[in-house]
Amino acid sequence: MTRLAAFQPDFSNVATVSASRTERLLNLLLALLNTRVGLPRSVLREKVYHDSAENDVAFGRMFERDKVDLKQFGFEIETLTDPRHFGVDDPASTRYRIGKDSNRLPDVNLTPAECTVLLLAAQLWERAALGSAAANAVRKLQAAGGFTEVDLPAGVQPRIKPAGQAFDDVVAAMHGNHPVRFGYLAVSTGREEVREVEPWGLGSRFGQWYLVGFDRGRGAKRLFRLSRMTTAVTVVPGTSFEPPVAFNARAELDTLHELPVQRAALSVDKDRLLALRKRAVETAPVDSTRDRVMVEFRDPEVLAEELASYGPHVKVDGPDELRAAVVRRLRGALDFDAEPPVPVAFPEAARAQRARKRTSEDQLARMLQLVPFLVHHQGLHIQEVADHFGITRKALIDDLKILICSGLPEGYPDDLLDIQWENDHVYISEHLDLNRPLRFSEDEAAALLTGLAMLGDLPALAGISEDEPGSALESVTIKLTGAAGQAGRLAGAVAGQSVEPEQSQAFAVITQAIRDGRQLRLKYLSRQRDELTERDVDPLRLYSLDNTWYFEAYCHSKAGIRNFRLDRVEIVEPNGRPASGTATAEQDFPARLFTPSDDDVLVVLHLARQGLGLADDYYAERTAQLPDGGLLAEVRFGTAEWLPMFVSQHGGSVRILDPGALRDQTRAWLNVAVEQYDSPSDRAAG
Repeated sequence: MTRLAAFQPDFSNVATVSASRTERLLNLLLALLNTRVGLPRSVLREKVYHDSAENDVAFGRMFERDKVDLKQFGFEIETLTDPRHFGVDDPASTRYRIGKDSNRLPDVNLTPAECTVLLLAAQLWERAALGSAAANAVRKLQAAGGFTEVDLPAGVQPRIKPAGQAFDDVVAAMHGNHPVRFGYLAVSTGREEVREVEPWGLGSRFGQWYLVGFDRGRGAKRLFRLSRMTTAVTVVPGTSFEPPVAFNARAELDTLHELPVQRAALSVDKDRLLALRKRAVETAPVDSTRDRVMVEFRDPEVLAEELASYGPHVKVDGPDELRAAVVRRLRGALDFDAEPPVPVAFPEAARAQRARKRTSEDQLARMLQLVPFLVHHQGLHIQEVADHFGITRKALIDDLKILICSGLPEGYPDDLLDIQWENDHVYISEHLDLNRPLRFSEDEAAALLTGLAMLGDLPALAGISEDEPGSALESVTIKLTGAAGQAGRLAGAVAGQSVEPEQSQAFAVITQAIRDGRQLRLKYLSRQRDELTERDVDPLRLYSLDNTWYFEAYCHSKAGIRNFRLDRVEIVEPNGRPASGTATAEQDFPARLFTPSDDDVLVVLHLARQGLGLADDYYAERTAQLPDGGLLAEVRFGTAEWLPMFVSQHGGSVRILDPGALRDQTRAWLNVAVEQYDSPSDRAAG
């Protein structure tokens, strides 16, 4: 068996600095955890800071900063004074220690059913800020040994995609108690205004995400719809705030009233936009080329996003607010396209991960999960461990190199963390009281508890017996609430939406077919091709994205796996035949809305900061950060015809850089769409 110390150091200069700070913080933590009577500053300086502090002053500053850093991890450092020097402020006689139970995750033992429900709750937050927090929380439970490895049920896999980058930025500001500033399209005036807000909570109602907070400019509590934010959310520097005691976002959002029903008057091309016509309450011919279509709506911004995607095939005649919202998106797309080009260059790596720079705090946080994980999972292959933590094999080895050089101040061999490997399998035989992971952070507790609350309305979880999901959901919520303790505060500041499908009958039919292994016949409305089709399918699994439900199935007419939106299914019923077994739902969670093929169009997109989430939503193959906070993204699209719709619906957040021909076609398409509104009144409204 070989100790990892046998590896030759291969840190770069930058990595050496980061590793040195990480190692110092880890050694300080180990020293203070493994002393009963406390350690004086003189011992800490000699044994922990011997290579770092040039003099007493430098040591003092460094020690105070490190104490603050450890406190941010939840470790409370006790200060002990020698009784013989009572009343005398003598730093030389002061001793420091951390209690062995300080900030440790309590034991949480979960049944397989509870683990399945919890994993579903964690997976809800796909790619959002709380997604990383949920993954960290699950890793802590796995590291503690109370989490049973389970497979997600193949039948039903809900997930949500909160409102883009704005959601991530607001969650980060809430966690740090930082005020935020953003541009906002006021409902009362229709004008864009800059708001400065103390973010108290986030929540979803009526299919929209809202920020609840104190508007500093108006001196009062206000609610802001994230979809009406017109700029990126930025932190107000140099200030902080304290949220109201026992604030509950769900209670605040319960006071919201759904917007009243309105009617939109639309001029629609003949025999086009079947999905829109399906919702019409009235249709009448205008001339030989267009019909007048009336549809009902509540939120003009939601409908405007859809109508903008139809471009020149529809014109909004009224109401004015809806027309202005559509024109704003179309002109925003044209304005962004007209901006000076940016150079297209991607990193050498096949896929550039969009992540913030790794810090020593990030590395230490991972190590504090890594040690207990290895304790409870002895002998795992090193690549399996790296995959579990979402890092490369090299990054894991870098972590382990620091760990095996860390230990107690005395520095004897038995005082070091002892990690070995044999044939690439990792073992740990000395953990120095790091065998239990840290308590949940506020965002980790919020991710799990809010996710569990959102599962409450889900009618069925295929793969779990019908009498089990409810009881498992209730029991795991109680256990996690107790384990979260004070960290559960942020959970009350995030009120998620229900994941209950509106198409309950279709949901039930598909769920039953998955369980029974039967085929289905469906009549389906394809928005991209603008036609109604009939097909036989083998249903594989149901999954949601926000409040929209899809089902993945093997389509016999296309001889491949396809994804179908439940709200576009006209008819779904058993066809009397068993599923063919040609395909299975064994892909990793979550199911992808897009399956790549050789016929795809490869497009380079420029994403503004408020559109950064589109890189993840559309599975960008390569990305590159831009100096202004934007992003280059190389994305595959199944059909080039859909690209103008994509650009216009996200007006001002995305533009095409390459291929140039597609950019030109999209610009021409947008110009035709805008020309419909090229009158004095429409120019004023836009």
